[in-house]
Amino acid sequence: MNRPLRRTAAFSLVSLLSLAAGVFEEFAAVPFVVVAIGAAFLSEGGLFDVFATRRDRGEETLYTLIAFGLTGAGLGILVPTFDLPVPVFAATMLSVGFGDLGRRLVLAVRESTVAGVGGYVTVGGTAAFAGQVLTEFLQGVLSPGAFPEFLFVASSAALLGALFRSVFTGREDPLALMTIALSLWLFADLAVAVSWERIVVALAIAALFGYVSFALETASVPGMLTGVFLSLLAVVLGGYSWFAVLIAFFAIGALSTKYRYDEKLERGVAEPNKGARGTGNVLGNSLAALVALLLFAAHARLPLPSEAFALAFAGSVATALADTLSSEVGGLYDNPRLVTTLRPVEPGTDGAITWQGEVAGLAGAAIIAAMTVVLFDYSPVFGLVVVAAGFVGMTADSLAGATIEGAIVTNQVVNFIATTVGGVAGGLLYLLAFA
Repeated sequence: MNRPLRRTAAFSLVSLLSLAAGVFEEFAAVPFVVVAIGAAFLSEGGLFDVFATRRDRGEETLYTLIAFGLTGAGLGILVPTFDLPVPVFAATMLSVGFGDLGRRLVLAVRESTVAGVGGYVTVGGTAAFAGQVLTEFLQGVLSPGAFPEFLFVASSAALLGALFRSVFTGREDPLALMTIALSLWLFADLAVAVSWERIVVALAIAALFGYVSFALETASVPGMLTGVFLSLLAVVLGGYSWFAVLIAFFAIGALSTKYRYDEKLERGVAEPNKGARGTGNVLGNSLAALVALLLFAAHARLPLPSEAFALAFAGSVATALADTLSSEVGGLYDNPRLVTTLRPVEPGTDGAITWQGEVAGLAGAAIIAAMTVVLFDYSPVFGLVVVAAGFVGMTADSLAGATIEGAIVTNQVVNFIATTVGGVAGGLLYLLAFA
């Protein structure tokens, strides 16, 4: 057994300590406190060699294990003090502990990034599912009716963990564990009814989407994982219509990026990495829509109608597609003008627009609007709201590009600002006109 595989196997065994919370809920943190304290006193010997990373060996301290133990202890404290669900606690620790083991097992046989991701998601997700079942059994509250929700939580944990591993080269266990735990806690608190049909179809669709996006080189591995995770949430928390609207943006946006790519490359306006979208790009264009989706899932607790959040979602996606088409089509034409002054600028200048790009952007917003009207069974008037929101968001992107992009924020942040503006515009226009 090679050293990295042996180390991840040891960490997976440590993660099993989370199962004790199923019996001793009030003392869920104690085993991980013991691990952290014990690791702090180890600086040599066989046990040190098992857990030590290269950095740990150089500094003669098990910093990685200490961080893992302290984070587990911190989450364990949340169990009795803030009612962090025990199954969520177990799923979080086990998904990371066993996910890394699955990744290393696959990489020991086949040196492939995608295969490693598959190993992480499969083994980590299986462990997270089993951990939820076992802790509920130990608590005496296990119900087979909860199994579909367990699968949703386990899949979410595994995908988030794999995403962290693909983005960060080092061990970022504290950040990964906290992010996964808080996300799963939110999903559990939403109390969305998940059926076997919905979760199985969601996983199949998300996996197919991930495979196609990576095979066609429209997304990097982190970008693929982000898209798969968002697709899973769209189907489970929203429904098939929400997924269809989201996938329309990804598909049309990817095709527009590849359209006349060599020509755009010569003009200096092409997306890097052969047009493959990374996590930053996917999240920048989709995070606002995700927030709208989560608010929709929680709308029964909020004083606003569900349609407001649905149109906020559609407005955000319409903005993302409008901005993408405006850039990808508009960048092929000469004589762009800066949106703030209308003076001619070089192609590719942040905040530059062309009339051809504006028309393409409006067409993109109209596509999302038409899909929203048909799939959500809304009035055609609602479609006008989505088009207007997409135009407002697209314009906000151009204004932000001309004023703050590069000097203050990145393109991904500008995309997030624009899609947020488009989403807020969609929700507000609905409330002002129809609520």
